Amino acid sequence: MLRNIINYTLIASTIRLSTPLILAALGGLYSERSGVINIALEGMMLAGAFTAAAVTVFTHSSLIGVLAAVAAGLLVAALHAVATINYRADQVVSGTAINILFLGVPALLSGALFESTGATRQLSKDEVLPDVMFFNPDSSPMLASVFNQKPIVYLAFFVAGISVYVLYRTRFGLRLRAVGENPEAADTAGVNVRRMRWAGVLISGALAALGGAYLSIGQSSQFTRNMTAGRGFIALAALIFGKWHPVGALMACLLFGFAEAVSIRMQGNVNIPNQFVLMIPYVLTMVMLAGLIRRADPPKALGVAYVKE
Repeated sequence: MLRNIINYTLIASTIRLSTPLILAALGGLYSERSGVINIALEGMMLAGAFTAAAVTVFTHSSLIGVLAAVAAGLLVAALHAVATINYRADQVVSGTAINILFLGVPALLSGALFESTGATRQLSKDEVLPDVMFFNPDSSPMLASVFNQKPIVYLAFFVAGISVYVLYRTRFGLRLRAVGENPEAADTAGVNVRRMRWAGVLISGALAALGGAYLSIGQSSQFTRNMTAGRGFIALAALIFGKWHPVGALMACLLFGFAEAVSIRMQGNVNIPNQFVLMIPYVLTMVMLAGLIRRADPPKALGVAYVKE
């Protein structure tokens, strides 16, 4: 039984299932490092997932679908930025409103475009994102299973690595972190606080939507209603667990992806009802938050609207 759960394909599943979490968590990292709480990651992922699938149906190009998803994420992020940065609305309320909005909007558009509120049209094999083939599955099945992944998978790990450099080795990263820690001091030093916060929120929207696109045209072959299934909130938990650091967020996402991969493999292999098995990633999320949220050290100006005097 244990052999059926733990083997080399579990590593491949962990990587695949972690990818949308990594992208969403890194997106949230840029937003929250700038001082803007972003619990709208779930809505941004849904916007990206639906847009990618719908555009791919009509254009028959997964690349155009991904680009359209990023554009949709930027639009949703702009909505959040206008509300929270320009008009200083409560950041949690704004994010919650976006999440609620995009629980319904994709279903409405899907019903209008595809005569089904539950799902878009099934994509063909040629329309979904292709695997990048580094190894021959026939001669190296283990290596092929682990390393032959969708392009967005490699992009997620690349973004995690480059984010360390951007945030801690560039002027942009220094300014972004400065406005999240002490916007008054950053403003005094000549940093445009509003512009930096807008940049952080827009980056979060693009990355979260990219994670959503991976779900609908990479991991799956269509958009289904509420297909993110709380991944935006898990990504937010991973961000907190990772203490707002790219590497920490990456490791936390891999942990949550591993928990989800194990829960999927446990179905039918253990004498436990499937409903309880599927709860594992969400229970892990609550346990991690309950145990670490008091010890987490967020940016000091996180959630605080800045008014230039």
